[in-house]
Amino acid sequence: MNVILLENVENLGRIGDLVKVKAGFGRNFLLPQGKAALATPENMKQVEARRAELEKAAAEELNKAKDRAKAIDGVELVIVANAGTEDKLFGSVGPVDIAEAFAAVQIEVERSEVRMPNGPIHELGEFEIGVHLHSDVNATVTVRVVSGE
Repeated sequence: MNVILLENVENLGRIGDLVKVKAGFGRNFLLPQGKAALATPENMKQVEARRAELEKAAAEELNKAKDRAKAIDGVELVIVANAGTEDKLFGSVGPVDIAEAFAAVQIEVERSEVRMPNGPIHELGEFEIGVHLHSDVNATVTVRVVSGE
């Protein structure tokens, strides 16, 4: 399936690119989310006519993400969790807990933006966690998990 991208899509292409994707990816993700349009001749003309408008919107979105990254970068979050012997947690600290900790300090971060490459946290300590705000913008925060006793 050939589509024209209406937004920058990570690992796929930039605005206005004509790309070939699997039919399911196009039908179930790109088209319903408004990230792409079918590559018909009339759609190609419309995208070329709107290209400047689309690029301006993408630049505004990038600037908003950079501003959010400045506010988030270097923040230290403290999460209180129940822990047993040997500093092991009863349960874990995941993206939902980190998003709630951001909300507690009045910073808006979606749980889908939290990146935990090593999976959920299962012990007390300090951890570096990534926050993926845009395809070109990432921030890093320190999460301290402390015992709730």
